[in-house]
Amino acid sequence: MRPLPLHIGRRLRTGLLGCVLAATALVVPDASVQPADVELVKIQQAGGVSVGPDVVWILAVGSDARRGQDMLRSRGDALQLVGINTRTRAATAIGVPRDSWVDLPGHGRQKINSALYFGGPKAMAEAMTRLIGIRPEYVMVTRFPFFEDMVDSIGGIEVDNPRAFSDPYLKKDGFRPGRIRLGGYDAMAFSRIRKGLAGGDFDRSANQQRTLRGIHARIRSQADRPGFIERGVMTVLKHMSTNVGPADLYVLAQAVAQVEPARITTCVIRGRIGSAAGQSVVFPDVAQARRLGDDARRDATLKGC
Repeated sequence: MRPLPLHIGRRLRTGLLGCVLAATALVVPDASVQPADVELVKIQQAGGVSVGPDVVWILAVGSDARRGQDMLRSRGDALQLVGINTRTRAATAIGVPRDSWVDLPGHGRQKINSALYFGGPKAMAEAMTRLIGIRPEYVMVTRFPFFEDMVDSIGGIEVDNPRAFSDPYLKKDGFRPGRIRLGGYDAMAFSRIRKGLAGGDFDRSANQQRTLRGIHARIRSQADRPGFIERGVMTVLKHMSTNVGPADLYVLAQAVAQVEPARITTCVIRGRIGSAAGQSVVFPDVAQARRLGDDARRDATLKGC
C-alpha cells in the first residue's frame, strides 16, 4: 500500500473509520463471525494498467445474496468503481450497469455482474479492468440487509432526487422529487429500483451514486459527535471478513476520510438496451468507458461524463 501524505490532521484521523463504515463499510475484520455481511478482498496486482501513485481504486459491489449464501459467488446488483486521490482529496465513482454485456474469459459473453458468480472478486475486478481500463486494488461486497442497518445506524441520509418514481414491490408510495431523507430501507430501495425509472439501469446506477454521496455527507457532519464513530465501528466489526491486514485497513480508511464532498465527480457508463441469449442486456459504450478510465485513472477526477 502506498504511503499517504503526512499532513493529515488529528481531526481527520478521528473521523476516518466512520467514513469507511458508512461510505464503503471497511473496518478491521472479525473472522470469527459467520456468515459475513461485508467482504473486503485485496486483489493481488500482477502488472496491469498503471494508475497514479496517489490513487486508490475500490470496486464496490452490492449483493442480493441471502443469508447463508456465499456473497463472493453471487451476482452483484450494484457496481461502482470508486477512485480516491490521497493527495488532492478528490474522488470519483464510475457506475457500471449490472446488465452490461461483456466478454468473460472462459465463459463467453455474459452480463458483467455474473463475473463474481463465475470467478469471485478477482474475476469481477478483471471484468472491470477489461471494460474501463482501471484495475481495482480492492473489491468490497456488501449484503443489502446490512446496508439498510448501516444507514439506520448513522441516522439516515439525505439525497437530491431529480425525479419522482416508485416500485410496486419495493416502494409503492414512491419517492418525491427534490431533497429527501432516507432511512435504511428507503436507501436500499432508492438504490435498487430500476423499472420505475425512465433510464432503467442507467438511472439506478446514478441513484446509487447519490446514495453514496449522502452517506459520505452524513458521516462528515456527525464525525465529531461523542461515540458516533465508535458505535459505527462496533456495528461493522461483527459482520466483516477480509484478507486485508489492520495496517492496510487503517491506511485505506485514511484515504476515504480525506475526500472533500466538493471534489467528488461521478458518471454512469452509457449503453444501448437490447437482448442477447434470450435476456435483456445493456450493450455498453466501450469507447466512453475507456475514455472515463483514461480520464480518471491517474488523479481520480472526471473532467466530463
